[in-house]
Amino acid sequence: MASNFRRYSYKELVKATRKFKDELGRGGSGIVYKGILDDGRAVAVKMLENIRHCDEEFQAELRVIGRINHMNLVRIWGFCSESPYRMLITEYIENGSLADILFKDNILLEWKQRFNIALGVAKGLAYLHHECLEWVIHCDVKPENILLDQNLEPKIADFGLAKLLNRGGSKWISSLQITAKVDVYSYGVVLLELVLGRQVLDLAIDANEEVHKVLRELVGMLAQMVDGEQPSSINEVVDHRLSGHFNDTQVRTLIRLAVSCLDEERSKRPTMESVVQTLLLADESCSMR
Repeated sequence: MASNFRRYSYKELVKATRKFKDELGRGGSGIVYKGILDDGRAVAVKMLENIRHCDEEFQAELRVIGRINHMNLVRIWGFCSESPYRMLITEYIENGSLADILFKDNILLEWKQRFNIALGVAKGLAYLHHECLEWVIHCDVKPENILLDQNLEPKIADFGLAKLLNRGGSKWISSLQITAKVDVYSYGVVLLELVLGRQVLDLAIDANEEVHKVLRELVGMLAQMVDGEQPSSINEVVDHRLSGHFNDTQVRTLIRLAVSCLDEERSKRPTMESVVQTLLLADESCSMR
């Protein structure tokens, strides 16, 4: 069990959050509030919604994910289970989510930072898929669930909640059978968004355009661009805000990985361990130049 993981009372969390005054955000799994524990630690307190498990099952699942410890995963420090409240207490991450920064114009992520985020997220997912005693499938990998600390090091949030929330997956994979390759697919979307600097959904001509059709067309175009019979310049697809300041080799590596992760045949998608190795090689080869 990770150190400091424990059960908190509702009264303690009311005090820590000043009666749930400072809302950090809200999503499908609930509302998140900022709090300060008695020992001075800043925390995020997630008020979970739609938990159908009994108290014993809830605690058992939380104690499993409470053991997980990796630098690219948000640390879970405890939980609260006092009917009707179910809450998760995690470390507070200063810079908010990747979506907050990547898709807004007030802050520009440099290419080196984007590549490091891609690598860190891959390491976190590889740990969940291959190194945990009880392997974990996230089921909702997306920029909103990738938090950035003060050094812009990525930390994946909301892992381990799929069972508790009966989560069937993100908008990309809601109709697919849940395996680790579901997370690989969603990771591929994140890679595209890091390169493009915008949400893939924004590429749809209108709200009625089918999401997977947009992705298939984009993936086909990018595959031709980097590995077709006549590979072309990638300047036109890379986030224009970077003004051409990016590493061509690394961009092509991310695009190739995205194309592979988004393969319609899940058996052809890479494992997250192999993704990490590919990124490390790209990072190393560029550092040696």
